Amino acid sequence: MTDSTPDPADRYRVLPEPVRLVDTVALVDTTTAPDPQMGRDTETEFLLRNAG
Repeated sequence: MTDSTPDPADRYRVLPEPVRLVDTVALVDTTTAPDPQMGRDTETEFLLRNAG
């Protein structure tokens, strides 16, 4: 009995040549993430709201 389907692990027996980092390019411009606290001191505000 022979199996006609190829072994999926055969794809990974030989890896491609490594790529040097200097040969890569950035495809998307990076941007800074917005401040999730919007410049506010949320810890102090929480204490002032819930103190007492």
